Amino acid sequence: MSSGLEMPPFAVVAKALRKTTEHLAAEVVQSSASPPDWSELEWAIARSAAAMQGMSALLANNLSWDGPPTWRAFLAEQREQSVLRDARIGALLAQIDAAARERGVACIALKGAALRTLDLYRRGERPMGDVDLLVANGDLNAIAAAMADIDYVEAGSTQRHRKYEPRRKVVPHGFGEHIDNPLRIEVHTAIAEPLPVRKVDITERLKRSSAQPGVNNYPDLVSLLLHLLLHAAGNVRAHALRQVQLHDIAMVAGLLYEREWSALFEQHHANESPWWLFPPLALTARYYPTHVPQEVVRAARAACPRVLRLATDRQSLTDVSWSNLRIHAFPGIEWSRTPLDALR
Repeated sequence: MSSGLEMPPFAVVAKALRKTTEHLAAEVVQSSASPPDWSELEWAIARSAAAMQGMSALLANNLSWDGPPTWRAFLAEQREQSVLRDARIGALLAQIDAAARERGVACIALKGAALRTLDLYRRGERPMGDVDLLVANGDLNAIAAAMADIDYVEAGSTQRHRKYEPRRKVVPHGFGEHIDNPLRIEVHTAIAEPLPVRKVDITERLKRSSAQPGVNNYPDLVSLLLHLLLHAAGNVRAHALRQVQLHDIAMVAGLLYEREWSALFEQHHANESPWWLFPPLALTARYYPTHVPQEVVRAARAACPRVLRLATDRQSLTDVSWSNLRIHAFPGIEWSRTPLDALR
């Protein structure tokens, strides 16, 4: 935000963030003929909303109106930086592929890295803070060696992944997309999300029996969409969703045929149908109404537990994303499958 602005009350900021987030979410899909009539504060917050939601470059490419000079300059700079960063991402993926081949390790490029191969976005439109890879548990040492070969070092690990960062440290740019921001690599041996406590694991669905050393794609579009939906579901639960995730889902959904939608609903975990599909599909359909077939949304809704279904019906992007400034005492409690889950 502009340094000349005094910090307004929390309620004013929260209201402006909701207002700008929801307006820009609609503008990405169908741009208005003229800019919104916003105050200086609202335009400043709109820049933050666009960056938080991962939509700056898409807005730069799709808006029919210009807005004030500060807004135009922000979008132009973000588009330029995103294109530069996109070239870096492409070069890094090529390095990973070559190093993995040399080490004889097969890996699957996940989410944003996989979307690049489908040409759903123009250069730089889809931001990426890291490259996600899925490898077999027995290949962790080999992929670590491949990371060292491209001058990446381990920077920590969690239950979800091992994180690698460039050996050469740089000071990250604080706001939005920038060529100098480091590109991390996250190596996963499983793809699972706690919803909210018990994990939904889709790892077996993503594995390729024909995977070759180097970087591989998902087995099929259904696997890619399944992963995008599960990741979005986890972020909806945590109130950490970004609009770019819904955009990803909408773009891939537009490629599916009826038989592929049927295959999506055949995915079971722990003898349960995919009850968690409804929130991310419903949100996507709400903001991208022509991309997800209504019969698909109805089928997902029918499989969704009542409490979660009712919560989803009234939630907006702002409610379940970083644009919601309010901290909930029990975020995601509506995802609980049993009273015991709610207490854990």
